[in-house]
Amino acid sequence: MRRSDVLVMGGVIAIVVMMVIPISKTLLDVLLILNLLVSMTILLIAMGTEQPLQFSVFPSMLLITTLYRLALNVSSTRLILSQGDAGEVIHTFGSFVTSGNIVVGFIVFLILAVIQYIVITRGAERVAEVAARFTLDAMPGKQIAIDADLNAGLITEQEARQRRQTIEREADFYGAMDGASRFVKGDAIATLLIVAINVVGGFVIGVAIQHLDWQEAARRYTVLSVGDGLVSQIPALLLSTATGLIVTRAASDANLGTEVVQQVLSYPKAMYVVGGAIGLLGIFTPIGPWVTIPLALLAIYGGFRVQKAAQAVQKKEAEQALRSQREESKKPESVLSLIQVEPVEFEFGYGLVPVVDSKQGGDLLDRVVMIRRQIALELGVVIPVIRMRDNIQLKPSEYVIKIHGVQVAQGEVVVGHWLAISPGTEDPSIVGIPAKDPAFGLPALWIGDAMRARAEAAGYTVVDVSTVIATHLTEVLKRHAHELLGRQETKALLDHVKETAPAVVEELVPGLLTVGQVQRVLANLLQERVSIRDLVTILEALADAARVTKDPDVLTEQVRQALARQICHQFRVPGQPLTVITFAPAVEERLQGALVQREGGGLFALDPNVLQQIYRRVREESARLSAQGKTPILVTHPQLRLAVRRWLARYLPELAVLSYNELDPSVEIESAGVVNL
Repeated sequence: MRRSDVLVMGGVIAIVVMMVIPISKTLLDVLLILNLLVSMTILLIAMGTEQPLQFSVFPSMLLITTLYRLALNVSSTRLILSQGDAGEVIHTFGSFVTSGNIVVGFIVFLILAVIQYIVITRGAERVAEVAARFTLDAMPGKQIAIDADLNAGLITEQEARQRRQTIEREADFYGAMDGASRFVKGDAIATLLIVAINVVGGFVIGVAIQHLDWQEAARRYTVLSVGDGLVSQIPALLLSTATGLIVTRAASDANLGTEVVQQVLSYPKAMYVVGGAIGLLGIFTPIGPWVTIPLALLAIYGGFRVQKAAQAVQKKEAEQALRSQREESKKPESVLSLIQVEPVEFEFGYGLVPVVDSKQGGDLLDRVVMIRRQIALELGVVIPVIRMRDNIQLKPSEYVIKIHGVQVAQGEVVVGHWLAISPGTEDPSIVGIPAKDPAFGLPALWIGDAMRARAEAAGYTVVDVSTVIATHLTEVLKRHAHELLGRQETKALLDHVKETAPAVVEELVPGLLTVGQVQRVLANLLQERVSIRDLVTILEALADAARVTKDPDVLTEQVRQALARQICHQFRVPGQPLTVITFAPAVEERLQGALVQREGGGLFALDPNVLQQIYRRVREESARLSAQGKTPILVTHPQLRLAVRRWLARYLPELAVLSYNELDPSVEIESAGVVNL
């Protein structure tokens, strides 16, 4: 191995010299057998490799062996034409193939040459060309995939470098194979021409110079030419086959023998059918059962043995998996997987499987994807993947929604029906199953297809089961969006903003605020349905306010004032003024005097009866606006906003509480009611 480079260089020089210097018949015999040995070795190595790059030297060896065969052709031609004898190997091959009939032997040689040139060589050349083209076209995509995995932390820098080197080697290999396959094609053509030259030239020399009878000259030189062609054609055929095997094994993970056995014999039913067909062929045709029945029985027996072996392997794998599971359960760290809680879960009864399963025509999975996109656009938060699973403990048409493993919502639908939501005035002609809309609690009816058109004509909002579930899920996710935004999710949002606005992120985190403090502010905004999509404005407001205070509640109020335009337009109906409720001056003054600031938020030190009276008046005004189809909005003093919101949130969660500083000057404000005592 230490002198392998010198050995290869000497061998190539010897091949070139052999084309010029005559060699003896004995040495030619040895070299011809060596050519056959090398070709068979290369073919078997090509069959045994699992990946093409394991035999990356193949294109170079293909060129060297082609040059070697041409040198042998030159030497054998010299001996055939000069001495009329080229050694025992060529004479044996020619005599064996011709078998006393020159015409038959020459035709057999031509058939082998046609197979070599038209079938094997041209096919391998085309496959190599296509593989090289596709490999080069796929290089940019593979490089991008490696960079993406590296940026995501899935692979290390060293692994990325190794993958890039593998891609470059693949491109070089297939490019070299594309060129080397052309040598094989040229070699096949050269062999045919050399045989023709040997036959014609030998016949002329034998008759004109050696004064042989023309029949004897034709016989002798045809046998030698055919033998010489076969000695060259058979190794060339082996190398062409090896070329085709190498370039067609791009999707292989094992050697050829293993894959053939695993893939061809992995379908015992096919062997049963083939055995039966062969048996019937012998019974109903003149072929005879004595020819087909043994083969049919052999195929059926082979299928039976393969099926038994597959069952034994499956049983062994199942036992091994069970054993591994038992051993894994005994390990102390195996319980760690049990404490993981999914952020969002959607569990449903077996009756809702057709609604969820896309194979049965359900579209709920597609709607879930759209829900995540919708919430990202409306609130600016990325909802984690929703884990969906069936639960046999639920009613067939029941579903539950869980946040961090705790049920937060539940609903029940009627599959095959439509939910007709009442417009406010009931129509006695609409008959159905009484129900309530799971998302908003509105009165509704489950109706059949026959009643759908009538309900729509009567003003009912008619939706299908998937829409009912999707709407309910959307509202639940919006209501609990602040619970799904943790520090990790906040860090991901900050990293995303850092790509376009790095200055504000670098100034704020970690210099002024921690990721946890930013997360608290964002969660406060989401809890009141304020979108955090304009994260740059939020971070800039935090950077300005964080120099004065670190209190998340105070920071939240400062951010809300920076988002005044967004908040007002969020509740405003285009073309209409913003309708609001306000406190009477006396009530607002009384609340300010009773406000007590404490850690975690302020509270009102008032007589409970007074607070109850204020709450009832706010509820009445809010209900009046809701009945008019308007969003109830309460506007109060900036110092009171947060305390009022937290006081009323448990009783009136849909009531929006704004401060005077959050009103955009460009928005027209209309007072719809005053809360007084």
